[in-house]
Amino acid sequence: MKELKHLNKYFSKYKTHLIIGSFITVIARIFLLYTPRYVKKIFVAIERYADGAINESTFKSDLAEAILWIIGAAFVAGVLTFFMRQTIINVSRYIEFDLKNEIYEQYQKLSLNFYKKNRTGDLMNRITEDVGRVRMYSGPAIMYSVNTIALFVVALIYMFKAAPSLTFYTILPLPILSVIIYKLSKEIHKRSTIVQEYLSKLSTFTQESFSGISVIKAYGIEPQTSTNFTSLAIESKEKQVNLAKVQAWFFPMMILLIGTSNLLVIYFGGMQYINGEIESIGTIAEFIIYVNMLTWPVATVGWVTSIVQQAEASQKRINEFLKIEPEIKNTTEAITEITGDISFNNVSFTYDDTNITALKGISFNVTEGETLAILGKTGSGKSTILDLIGRLYDIDSGSILVNNMSIEMHNLYNLRDNIGYVPQDAFLFSDSIKNNIKFGKEEATDEDVIEASKNAQVHKNIIKFNNGYDTVLGERGITLSGGQKQRVSIARAIIKSPKILLFDDCLSAVDTETEEKILKNLNKISKGKTTIIVSHRVSSAKNADKIIVLDAGKIVQEGTHETLINVDGYYKELYLKQISEASSK
Repeated sequence: MKELKHLNKYFSKYKTHLIIGSFITVIARIFLLYTPRYVKKIFVAIERYADGAINESTFKSDLAEAILWIIGAAFVAGVLTFFMRQTIINVSRYIEFDLKNEIYEQYQKLSLNFYKKNRTGDLMNRITEDVGRVRMYSGPAIMYSVNTIALFVVALIYMFKAAPSLTFYTILPLPILSVIIYKLSKEIHKRSTIVQEYLSKLSTFTQESFSGISVIKAYGIEPQTSTNFTSLAIESKEKQVNLAKVQAWFFPMMILLIGTSNLLVIYFGGMQYINGEIESIGTIAEFIIYVNMLTWPVATVGWVTSIVQQAEASQKRINEFLKIEPEIKNTTEAITEITGDISFNNVSFTYDDTNITALKGISFNVTEGETLAILGKTGSGKSTILDLIGRLYDIDSGSILVNNMSIEMHNLYNLRDNIGYVPQDAFLFSDSIKNNIKFGKEEATDEDVIEASKNAQVHKNIIKFNNGYDTVLGERGITLSGGQKQRVSIARAIIKSPKILLFDDCLSAVDTETEEKILKNLNKISKGKTTIIVSHRVSSAKNADKIIVLDAGKIVQEGTHETLINVDGYYKELYLKQISEASSK
């Protein structure tokens, strides 16, 4: 139960609802237990009438009174049970809402390293399936537990008052039940953990299959993918069946033990009635009703135990992520103005997940309003520089200064709010084109959206769609071509008019003519802003104030376009190659 202690703060938050719900539960059980007491009175009235102790009129009066009490008590108990469910079950929904928000907020805080090490399907499973199992513990399990305890306590009080020794025989099977529950609970906990792990594997596999469906179809590997899914599904089914086999023992054991209790009541109750130890046969009828009223609560003990064990297994998986300390932390709440001065001083960085050293002693300066272009071979560390400026990672050594202040000393959210970032792999959400562009500035007007789209040279494409800017994109923007996605991403970055613009090879999928138009617009937009462009094309870099060339994480060339084309090296070779390719077309 130690993993479930995490929920105590939520139980404390909604303690008023739980207390009221528990109080209603106790009152409802008291009224429910009027039934066996008045059934006994009916038997007593029948016996007295048969013995001639009362006349027919009194007998009918006693019978009518008992029936009215039974109906009235059942009605009140039913109404109170309704309010009990409304009170306690609602708490489980509140906790589910709070817990999902807590998990989502934690996901938002965790660094990119976390997402490289964990699969999306597993993350989704923990915030859906696992939270759902925890909800069952925080609502139905609590409700039935309170209900069972209240019913047992009140019933045992009534039973003990009616016949102490018969009560003893009635509850005799309960210790056996406790031992069985303890043994089965341990096994359920173990198997529940395995089941949840396989659910995560299934979620991950299906999520990746749907995201990469175009690749699967292009390579014609649908049968193989289907076979792999079937194999994983069979393994998951086997784990589910193994769990179900253990859970299946609960209800038969409950029924067996309750049936045993009924036999004990009938046998020992009958013997006590014959010996005159109990005054009426109605006491036996009363106890049989008590035992059968306890049948479902006793049966739910096993069900509740199963829920608790599954919830603990799920909460353990949730806690594993909630306990992770974010690698990138906001060190201050103070907001400082960011103008765009950026300095890298002997910066080195190694990726934790691959142990690849991406940057080795990098140093350069970009002042406010300047444009820096970064070129280099694939894997030379170009994108890493942009990630470090956005503080998506923290460096291993050296320092990064923004406005002559260490980047770690800036308010993280203010820093990122002043950055417009277009990643190499343009990501668009399953929303309208307009909302995807406004993602960079939610308060932007329609005119702002159109202006940004025109500057990104995508406006003419958008208005050709049937719904224009209201066109809803497929997952990851699959509705658009690669070049259109890149241009929408550029529009999203420039609409917020940030102090720092970061473009990570974001023109690779557009033709040369469109590239020239976009670069011309960006030169106009970026005036007074610090702009860093990562590219494989000299055409994207030639107008930059500064150009650096990376190779294996080190700066091997630095200067302007005019100086670098006159110096032997990577930049000149790339320039001559691209000039030759352009002239041959």
